[in-house]
Amino acid sequence: MTALVARGVRDLLKPADFAKVLRRHRHKKKWAATEPKFPATRLALQHFDMTYSVQFGDLWPSIRVSLLSEQKYGALVNNFAACDHVSAELEQMHARDFVKKAHSHGELEPESGQTAAPSPASWACSPNLRCFTFTRGDVSRFPPARRGSFGVMDYYLMDAASLLPVLALGLQPGDTVLDLCAAPGGKTLALLQTGCCRNLAANDLSTSRTGRLQNVLHSYVPEDFRDKSRVRVTSWDGRKWGELEGDTYDRVLVDVPCTTDRHSLHEEENNIFQRSRKKERQKLPMLQVQLLAAGLLATKPGGYVMYSTCSLSHLQNEYVVQGAIELLANQYNIEVRVEDLTPFRKLFMDTFFFFPSCHVGELVIPNLMANFGPMYFCKMCRLT
Repeated sequence: MTALVARGVRDLLKPADFAKVLRRHRHKKKWAATEPKFPATRLALQHFDMTYSVQFGDLWPSIRVSLLSEQKYGALVNNFAACDHVSAELEQMHARDFVKKAHSHGELEPESGQTAAPSPASWACSPNLRCFTFTRGDVSRFPPARRGSFGVMDYYLMDAASLLPVLALGLQPGDTVLDLCAAPGGKTLALLQTGCCRNLAANDLSTSRTGRLQNVLHSYVPEDFRDKSRVRVTSWDGRKWGELEGDTYDRVLVDVPCTTDRHSLHEEENNIFQRSRKKERQKLPMLQVQLLAAGLLATKPGGYVMYSTCSLSHLQNEYVVQGAIELLANQYNIEVRVEDLTPFRKLFMDTFFFFPSCHVGELVIPNLMANFGPMYFCKMCRLT
């Protein structure tokens, strides 16, 4: 009996012969399940610390703490509502219309050493936009918008820096306008507020996001103005727009998908720094170049394109602009000129903090005294 027990023990201690184990009983150790799981917001911060500390140097600690702090908002007055009454109510809250304040500075002066200011078309602001903000250092909040006597919402809360690309696009009455990546709809609404759009095409590839865009339009724009002859909402692949409607539009806004830096630091939902979206994030600059190139191809010769992101990354900003311009020159023999927005930047320096060293375009950087942005924007003119 002792010998039988000893032999049984020896058999148990032998290495398992997996060749004899039925397939359904085999298993592999899941190493990934034991790895530490960092939230996407933490991965985003690690990424920004590595890249932006190099890009911005001594400015990064200030930008970092601002990004991690509560964002500041502006109230875009809805011109389809009782706008004068709404403006008076916002003024009673001690908010000020930063667009009106900028224009009150008077005529723009040429840069020292220059013989003349840039051509007016390069810095002329889109008209009829009113956006109220609290002064620097004032962290007051606007109450939620409500539906007014005209049946539409009184104002739209947005990062006030998001209005700058629309202002700088310089819409003129009767323009045909394309918003190539329109959802969730704040900039589309601002384009309509100018009163300049003879017709507006608002596109976004995501049908769920165009649903959000439709909700914004239904809440802020009267039904008769949403007529399809004026406003057309589509869910097409924006990269193909140059083939679909080439040489068509006077003004084009290309507000591309990006790393949405502030959102990525605060929200887990739809965060592009989730591990499952790593490849998508790495492909962003190429997608952005393709979208900007399509926007330029959709523009009439002599028309203007505004490229914008809510990212600090020069790989998604200046490098994309330069890449798209080279692509059009080499593949389509189309010449594009980057517009000098220095006079435009000077108009709004009392409200926003701008990064002083952009090679092309302008970049609003977050600052605790005026915690707007980030918002990059660059205006281009298609010459041929």
